[in-house]
Amino acid sequence: MIDLSLLQKYMEEHGVSLSPDQFQKFSSFYDLLIEKNKVMNLTAITEPEEVVTKHFIDSLSVISVFEDISSAEYRLIDVGTGGGFPGIPLKIAFPNLHITLFDSLQKRILFLQDVILELGLSDIDAIHGRAEDFGRDESYREKYDLCVSRAVANLSTLSEYCLPFVKSGGTFISYKTDSVDEELSAASGAITILGGGNPRIQKYELYSTDAMRSLLIIDKVKSTPKKYPRKAPLPKKSPL
Repeated sequence: MIDLSLLQKYMEEHGVSLSPDQFQKFSSFYDLLIEKNKVMNLTAITEPEEVVTKHFIDSLSVISVFEDISSAEYRLIDVGTGGGFPGIPLKIAFPNLHITLFDSLQKRILFLQDVILELGLSDIDAIHGRAEDFGRDESYREKYDLCVSRAVANLSTLSEYCLPFVKSGGTFISYKTDSVDEELSAASGAITILGGGNPRIQKYELYSTDAMRSLLIIDKVKSTPKKYPRKAPLPKKSPL
């Protein structure tokens, strides 16, 4: 049984009380993740306490940016969700969110669809595809209040994947380590081209650890030009 007392303490310090059912869902998600990880590479982090801090709490750290996240009915897309981070913890903690989990690997999406079913989560979808394609699809393009991503990618590339999903007035948040100042500087031109603005960094110490993290926050100030995102593999091979 995973010890979720650190998660409970973290959430209470941010004014959020999770129900016994929500804690059970976090526990069940951990069990499903670890079991599937035996046959499929979902995470290198498997120790219970590290999963709580480096996956669950870190995923929920956007609570410090959006204080109304526990009540607002944001439409949120998690691009490059991998094993379901940050999307699944966000959905468990904040069931008011309307969430799309998005990943290019079909096996991960099948796992996440099983998780959604097993945990009885509603108003959440797991979709397989390429951001370069779905970012041009009118059903997804500029339809989201928030786009979040913990994917490891160059910020210029990640912005081209993510900003097309965000509606004007919405926000893109990239979860990063603490060394992001130079990366943001190098990506500033791409961010502007893609309709982003007011980029800022919120640095924090990961709860109950000495590890430094950063949330890179970019507002969507105007529509993304229609020619973006470019077709694969251009965003990755030739960043803006």
